[in-house]
This record gives sequence, structure tokens and C-alpha cells, in this order.
Amino acid sequence: MEPPRLPGGELETAVLAALWELKEASAREIHDRVGADAGLVYTTIAKVLDRLLAKRLVSRVRVGKAFIYRPAVAREVVDRARATVSVRKLFGDDPEPALAALVDAVETLDPDLLDQLGRAVARRRRSRGGS
Repeated sequence: MEPPRLPGGELETAVLAALWELKEASAREIHDRVGADAGLVYTTIAKVLDRLLAKRLVSRVRVGKAFIYRPAVAREVVDRARATVSVRKLFGDDPEPALAALVDAVETLDPDLLDQLGRAVARRRRSRGGS
């Protein structure tokens, strides 16, 4: 299965995040939640929703004169795809130096995170049948 296209930029991400929270909403409701405080006009949010629709990240149905939008992809799927892209950019062709730097950075943030990471790796290996 092909990974989803990612939202492009902060505004697409904010609109999609609002839909994940609301479950469904009109462009007006999304504008009220995301665009109004940022000083964006309604049509900007409508265009963002059109882009997300073209990327198949949202779906829509007509209700009366308005469209109601729903997320078409779970947040976890987008988060996983975003993480995969980031890791590929970070690690490049020679992952060992970047992996060592990542471990150092995690340890600097919180040494307990290394233990959590170790447990996550162990769980993943068990779920894949060893190795």
C-alpha cells in the first residue's frame, strides 16, 4: 500500500489536525477554529481543504449548500509517514553516525527515554518473531 501524501506545511497540518479533533466539519467551522485567529480569510481555508482533498487526506460530502469534510487518513498513519521521511533524511546513505547522534540527543533530553526506546525496540523485535 502506498504511503499517504503528507500535508504540505503548517497550515495544511493545522487544518488536518482540526479535522482529526472535530471528526467532521465545514470549511466555515475549520476557518473559525484555525484561520480566524491567524487573520486568514475563509477562502484560504477552503483552498487548503481542496488541496487536502486532492491528496486524499480528507473526504467530503455535500450537505445542503456546504461541504462537510472528514479526515480520510488516521493521524497515526500520517505521523508514521512523516517520521519515515524525517528518518530517511536524517540517516541518508550512512545511518550509523546519525543514529549515534540521535541516541546522544535523546539521552540529553531525558536519559529515561533511552530505556523506553530500548523497550520499544525489544517489543518490535518480539512482534516480528525475534532477531
